[in-house]
Amino acid sequence: MRFRVAVLLTAVPLAAFVGLACRSQPKAPDASAIVEKLKSPDATVSGAASLELLRLGEPATAALVTLLQDPDPTMRALAARTFWGMGPRAGVSAVAPLADALADADGSVRLGAAMALDNMGPIAAPAVPALVKALHDPDTNVRTWAARALGNIGPAAEAAVPALQKAGRLDGVQGPAEEAIRKIRTR
Repeated sequence: MRFRVAVLLTAVPLAAFVGLACRSQPKAPDASAIVEKLKSPDATVSGAASLELLRLGEPATAALVTLLQDPDPTMRALAARTFWGMGPRAGVSAVAPLADALADADGSVRLGAAMALDNMGPIAAPAVPALVKALHDPDTNVRTWAARALGNIGPAAEAAVPALQKAGRLDGVQGPAEEAIRKIRTR
């Protein structure tokens, strides 16, 4: 009888502890479901989803990359703008898809991608070749943000300096190109 009581006295607290431990593990948010809410035409729903994705950071990257490849340019631009808000929290795995988006047919997607890469800073270094190409974009805003992104990458963008010097002669890009060169060379 004593043995059974001792086992029960040990087992009951252990079972309670295991039960609490299992309940205290929060379930990871479903980034794909949040991205679906981001697509909502209801600004309240979409805005809340955007904030949730920004807080989530890198775990949301794969779902946002999928959205960045959507056939609808409005959705691709939405993904790029969300990456812009995330900045470096999006992680390195977002850099290549954003670099690819710099060649998108839609100007708002290209602009969003350049802005996102600018906000990522040094982790966007693998995008330097695509950003150099974006310095020749037909849209002045894309060229400006590409120059800014190269500056925020810093010394890893040293190879872009000749292209920045050339782009600096273009209308609207002179100031950002000069600033980018200064940042690249002074870090």
